[in-house]
Amino acid sequence: MPVEELTPRQIVAELDKYIVGQAKAKRAVAIALRNRYRRQKLPPELRDEVMPKNILMIGPTGVGKTEIARRLAALVRAPFIKVEATKFTEVGYVGRDVDSMVRDLVNVAVRMVEQEKMEEVRERAESRAVERIVELMLRPRRRRSRQTVPPPLEILRQALGMEPTEEQEEQEENVETDRRRLKRALTEQIRAGLRDDETIEIEVEEPVIPFLQVFSPQGIEEMGMDADSFANPFLPQSRSRRVVTVKEAREILTQQEARKLIDRSSVIREAVQRAEQTGIIFLDEIDKIAGARSQYGPDVSREGVQRDLLPIIEGSTVITKYGPVRTDHILFIAAGAFHMSKPSDLIPELQGRLPIRVELEPLTAADFIRILKEPRNALTKQYQQLLATEGVELE
Repeated sequence: MPVEELTPRQIVAELDKYIVGQAKAKRAVAIALRNRYRRQKLPPELRDEVMPKNILMIGPTGVGKTEIARRLAALVRAPFIKVEATKFTEVGYVGRDVDSMVRDLVNVAVRMVEQEKMEEVRERAESRAVERIVELMLRPRRRRSRQTVPPPLEILRQALGMEPTEEQEEQEENVETDRRRLKRALTEQIRAGLRDDETIEIEVEEPVIPFLQVFSPQGIEEMGMDADSFANPFLPQSRSRRVVTVKEAREILTQQEARKLIDRSSVIREAVQRAEQTGIIFLDEIDKIAGARSQYGPDVSREGVQRDLLPIIEGSTVITKYGPVRTDHILFIAAGAFHMSKPSDLIPELQGRLPIRVELEPLTAADFIRILKEPRNALTKQYQQLLATEGVELE
């Protein structure tokens, strides 16, 4: 069934396959997700007026707060990132600024869309990659044939401008026919994996990392760049030669050819739209920035971080290397244990931006037993499969 047609009840049923208990939290995120697809069916003039109902999850460590959000994002194939509120600092202090989480979300969306587009053209890319490998394997033979000195009669014939004889033309046709036959045979062998262990030299494209002189930890982020951008396939590429196996060459060249076949502008455009309309940001450890503002010490920027979060959660525009990104319809799920503080310790404005509160229940001994046995990814099932690879069966 398409994700757009899943009802809240069906979404909860999907989450039940991986998470034990916490029915209230599952119901809250399921309704929030369903409302997103309802909004997309509204008329354009009303669609932009419907804002997401952000969620605040309250519960001790290990009860499933992060897992619920992660499984929800995987279910709907939405861009998802988890960030810790304690990593952010108020503007003017050493640390990350809150805008960086939106840039990280867009990076995730770009990689997601790029992978989807590359899968669509993978068959064509593999065909091109095999052709390049065949040419590389035939190149030494062709190079030696070019360096061969022609016979004296052939030199004389070329000097006098004489036309080649029928016998010579037939020999040239035979050489070309043999080469095509060899090329077809190599192609079939490479596709069948019979040449996987042989080594060849290929040209590898690597992103050029620009030199940046940064005077503070925020310097790169203020420029709209981060560590993920260094691995971005859309950056300028440098070329280097490497000796790899044919199997490795197929994968490397397939990736290169797939990137050539996809349209960069359409990938970025779709990724930005997906981040804006379906992105999910999980803001963990939000209880650690709750509390009154101190004049000194490690708590000096707690309230400042909360105030910096306000425009992002409420809806603003963040400048990224892919262009401006609006946060109006990004779903924010905040979570915290609140052992040393209370949700009411957050500044009132931030509390208002997180209208849905869900308290997760502590796990009991019976819950731990169910966690070991019932979920699809239960530890007991994992170990059964791991030991099965050694021929050991667990009952």
